[in-house]
Amino acid sequence: MKLQRFLLVNIHALFPYLYPSLRLLFKGRYLKSIFAFYKDYLKYNNLLKSSDSPFKINFLNTHPIYFDRYDEAGAILQHYFHQDIWAAKKVLKSGVKTHHDIGSRLDGFISHCLTFSKVIMLDIRPLNNIIPNLSFTQTDATNMKNIKTGSINSISSLHAIEHFGLGRYGDPIDPLGYKKAINELKRVTKKGGSIYFSVPIGKQRLEFNNQRVFNPKYILELFSGMKLKEFSLVDDNNNFVENVKPEKYVNVKYSCGLFHFQKI
Repeated sequence: MKLQRFLLVNIHALFPYLYPSLRLLFKGRYLKSIFAFYKDYLKYNNLLKSSDSPFKINFLNTHPIYFDRYDEAGAILQHYFHQDIWAAKKVLKSGVKTHHDIGSRLDGFISHCLTFSKVIMLDIRPLNNIIPNLSFTQTDATNMKNIKTGSINSISSLHAIEHFGLGRYGDPIDPLGYKKAINELKRVTKKGGSIYFSVPIGKQRLEFNNQRVFNPKYILELFSGMKLKEFSLVDDNNNFVENVKPEKYVNVKYSCGLFHFQKI
């Protein structure tokens, strides 16, 4: 029984990564794409005979990419595309010269902000890259004792705190990790300062050790004492919905709640 449970859990974890290939296989595209690759290979090799291109074909250097021909022109990563633009626009509009962030995407939101602001990035994992305008502090966001109370004017944590305390990123196991991090966010923000915050929302549940999904009304409770300046979301269909009431979205399946709080 233990082995069966282990296999089921791991198959469940791997399925999102296997699904795109399996879907193409069952649609008959797998064999079709292999055929298309070799057809293109032979055509390219034949055209080389009448070409002066310096790029000669070598079978040992081939790197087949079978499925890109079936993709759309561009992909919008679930939640992150709209979320990162929403938050970056807010930081830009605020005019701050330095912005702090906990755990958000380096190649998304943070890179957006680096075009107009300095960013101090906080994360439990190390960062070895040297990037202009970016400072990095390795810290546990559930206990930011190295940061003074009320010292930060602009701070964010986007699609990150739902993971805290679940061990996914090597952090200590703590059922209240998310709550401690939110309390620290509130503590380090100065009066009048802004917190840009996002987490998955919907029917409240734990998906160990991946993430938590929050009832948006519970988020409002956790940020008690703060003023909600705006609530927007990326809905279940990955559409951006701006400036709505959180209470309307307690029964969604898996949306992304975007909260702008101000410390009062």
